[in-house]
Amino acid sequence: MKRRIITTADGSKTIQIEDWNEQYHSKHGAIQEAYHVFIEHGLRLFPEGKVNILEIGFGTGLNALITLKEAARKNLDIEYVGVEAYPVTLQEVEALEYCDQLQVPQLKSIFQNMHQASWDEQAFISDIFKLTKQKKDFRDIDQKNLFNLIYFDAFGARVQPDLWTENVFAKMFLALRTKGVLVTYSAKGSVRRALQAVGFEVERLPGPPGKREMLRAIKP
Repeated sequence: MKRRIITTADGSKTIQIEDWNEQYHSKHGAIQEAYHVFIEHGLRLFPEGKVNILEIGFGTGLNALITLKEAARKNLDIEYVGVEAYPVTLQEVEALEYCDQLQVPQLKSIFQNMHQASWDEQAFISDIFKLTKQKKDFRDIDQKNLFNLIYFDAFGARVQPDLWTENVFAKMFLALRTKGVLVTYSAKGSVRRALQAVGFEVERLPGPPGKREMLRAIKP
């Protein structure tokens, strides 16, 4: 499918899949959305220590990059697993200019290393950030009781409804430790009900720019 780089409302860029009229990040602000959903309502629940994170949809690497930036600021120790079935190219990554947008030019080589890291092998990105990229379908995830936090950033249910089902969320539930947290930009009623059906306690939270609400789910 044809992809192109577009500029979102906050000045940051994302990739648009033209056939689907779908973006990797919100057209209302790629960086704003990432911070609001995954950092403000996810990572900041863990003020110190080691945090194991699973990202559903590694994509452009933006969420991993801002997680590294915030971890360095807070002295967190991150083990990050990013699952992606269709990786972006290094040329696309460079065109997104995320390190410049985030004012962290010192992380350019590290961000490049994230994308060049071998699949299915843990890469030591920095002293506080270890990354394992897994190239597979989200429905093939089989880890259990491993993660503190899940960034659920799959393409929207409008274009990939099979990724927002009880079957997938049951795998997320098993992958999380007790009191683990899943955050997602979606606030669809069907998504909330699917999360609740597999055992999550779900809350609606104010959404990022362009969205009224988002969801956060906790494994009790």
